[in-house]
Amino acid sequence: MSDSNKKNLLFFESGSMRGLYDCMERWQNENQKRLLSTNIQKDGDSFCCIALSNPTEVVICDGSGPNQVSVGRGCLEVNVIYSDN
Repeated sequence: MSDSNKKNLLFFESGSMRGLYDCMERWQNENQKRLLSTNIQKDGDSFCCIALSNPTEVVICDGSGPNQVSVGRGCLEVNVIYSDN
């Protein structure tokens, strides 16, 4: 696993909200990652955003396959399929 996978703190800055949006959207398109959380503040004449990306070691699954986690009755459910092979 590469070390770049362990860093998920990001900083974006622009002179306008539209520019900030464009910068963040460009980053998402280039990196193919979701932003887990964002905090946008005005800093002087700029708009700044500190964001956390969704690290790639987090795997999003739908719980429909074998050995996946799903949510049922308000709890995480793990269904493990064992094989004698």
